[in-house]
Amino acid sequence: MAPIPERDVIGLIHAPLGRDAQIAAALLEEAGLPGKTAPTLDALVAELNENVAFAVMTEEALRSVDLRPFVSWIETQPSWSDLPFIILTARGGGPERNPAAARLSEVLGNVSFVERPFHPTTFISVVRSAMRARRRQYEARARMEALDEGERRLQTALEAGRLGAWELDIATNVLTTSATCRGIFGRGPDDSFTYDDLINAIHPDDVERMKEAVRKTLETGVDYAIAYRTVWPDGSIHGGEIRAQLHRDRAGKPIKLVGVSADITERLQAEEQQRHLNELLEERVAERTRELQEAHRLVLAEVSQRERAEEQLRQAQKMEAIGQLTGGVAHDFNNLLMAVLGNLELLRKHVAGDAKATRLIDGALQGAQRGASLTQRLLAFARRQDLQVGPVNLAGLVTEMEDLLQRSVGSRIAIEVAVPERLPPVSADANQVELALLNLAVNARDAMPDGGTIRIELNEAEQPAGSDTLAPGRYVVLSVIDQGLGMDAETLQKAVEPFFSTKELGKGTGLGLSMVHGLALQLDGRLQMKSAPGQGTTAELWIPVSTADVEDQAHDVAPAGPRDDAGPKRILLVDDDVLIAMSSADMLSDLGHRVVEAHSGREALALIDGGATFDLLITDYSMPGMTGAELAKAARDRVPGLPILLASGYADLPSGVEMDVARLAKPYSQDQLASVLGKML
Repeated sequence: MAPIPERDVIGLIHAPLGRDAQIAAALLEEAGLPGKTAPTLDALVAELNENVAFAVMTEEALRSVDLRPFVSWIETQPSWSDLPFIILTARGGGPERNPAAARLSEVLGNVSFVERPFHPTTFISVVRSAMRARRRQYEARARMEALDEGERRLQTALEAGRLGAWELDIATNVLTTSATCRGIFGRGPDDSFTYDDLINAIHPDDVERMKEAVRKTLETGVDYAIAYRTVWPDGSIHGGEIRAQLHRDRAGKPIKLVGVSADITERLQAEEQQRHLNELLEERVAERTRELQEAHRLVLAEVSQRERAEEQLRQAQKMEAIGQLTGGVAHDFNNLLMAVLGNLELLRKHVAGDAKATRLIDGALQGAQRGASLTQRLLAFARRQDLQVGPVNLAGLVTEMEDLLQRSVGSRIAIEVAVPERLPPVSADANQVELALLNLAVNARDAMPDGGTIRIELNEAEQPAGSDTLAPGRYVVLSVIDQGLGMDAETLQKAVEPFFSTKELGKGTGLGLSMVHGLALQLDGRLQMKSAPGQGTTAELWIPVSTADVEDQAHDVAPAGPRDDAGPKRILLVDDDVLIAMSSADMLSDLGHRVVEAHSGREALALIDGGATFDLLITDYSMPGMTGAELAKAARDRVPGLPILLASGYADLPSGVEMDVARLAKPYSQDQLASVLGKML
């Protein structure tokens, strides 16, 4: 048994007869149960409290007294307390024999009667029964106090955590909720809130998920925790979280769900805000990634463009170097051919009666002339040929060449010409453009061994600003389009390089496109090639539009000089190459003129300054120390009106040199020399 709490009184004894009180007190003391004697009923009521274990009274003490204070105390006992009373009565039996005892049972409640005279054992036995009953009341009080404390702490914890308590009876679906729980669902403390109200308060999209969680808990007994959205009576959306446990009876049958609820609206809002921030961050990261990718693409494009520009620069530098080398070689070769052609022509006159010698000399002349044609192409590629640039009616030029082109490409090739009306004139050298068109047509023919059609088109085009290869302005585009085999990208890139050819050995010099390319650059235009294997080739020659009309084209004017065809002339011949000077002097002497040779510009000026007079000055252009142009200017300063003939393997005066002199390209024949002299003298 649990011990009785410490108290001042275990038993209260009230009896008007001193003997009964003394006997009861003695018996209690003998049993180890101390007691206290109250002389009057009021004294007994005053001593009553929760620590009194029982009270012993005589039936006589309760007669003819006011029991209301006594009864009032009994009725106001705590819920756990039911104080035992032991009444010593003189009469036994039931209510019929002792109606007073029946009345006391109703008034006092927990009453045990001991009939006098009583045996001590009987009295002690009744007292101990009363003590055991009181002890159980004390234990109940302790448990109730513990439960009250636990409930108080639980309630404090629930309130501190803003948690609502609820309980659902499984059999009846009766839902019991706390005020906090009802508040989580938007209800007031006094509002009714049934299980159906709970279901209706859950967001429609979350109801099935909640019901599935409850069903799973009822089947498995596993606790469940679920968060869902709630809809308050005002229509606002909130968040709730429910946690529950399944309670069973002693037989293991589920009887109820007990749990707590919490308002997680702020958490859901924070999660939604965090999700929104994450999405915003992802968008910013994606946008930044796109920006970086675009920047990376631009950098790669710039790098690629720079690499292309560097490659174009290297190609241009290579072509420029080749052009310089080619031009120099062509110039020197022209000088050699000058000596060869001049001497062969003079030799042919001396062997006029020898058929075999004449035939051999003619063969040598043809070879030299072919070499001269080759050097002209080299000079065209090097952009150093002599151009007579002026307004050219390109439409008329192409139309007039149609028959020549048809004869040049043969009967298996058809020529189609598409020329628009009112095409503006271009700034070009008509002879060189004709040669370029003929070269392009022959190349197109060679690309179609099985025959086909060559289409020649003229179109006006506008070049906007920003081009890397062409100045902005108006152009006329001469297009030669074939249906041939076409070229791959690698071949197309090399097509304009000198001596590059896809033809069989001996069937091409590899200078046709190079000459056209050089001409285009010299005219401030460009040659553009488009081709693909099996799709033919399109060659476009872009030539700038002329600012002058064709009718206004200036004609060559013979330089001013004396006109005297009678008698030989005294000619000053200047050339740094002794072999060429000797050959030219022989041709002039054979024409009947008197020739004085000089091998430098200073030597020629010394002759003029020495008083020698000449009817004509013939000078090479490229000479060490003083060029032919510088000599011509110095000679004109000394002898105004002196006819001057400038001969060169280049025939290309540098920019800024504007001289009123006749020009003759090397190598020249004696007939060409005589024709020019006839115009000048």
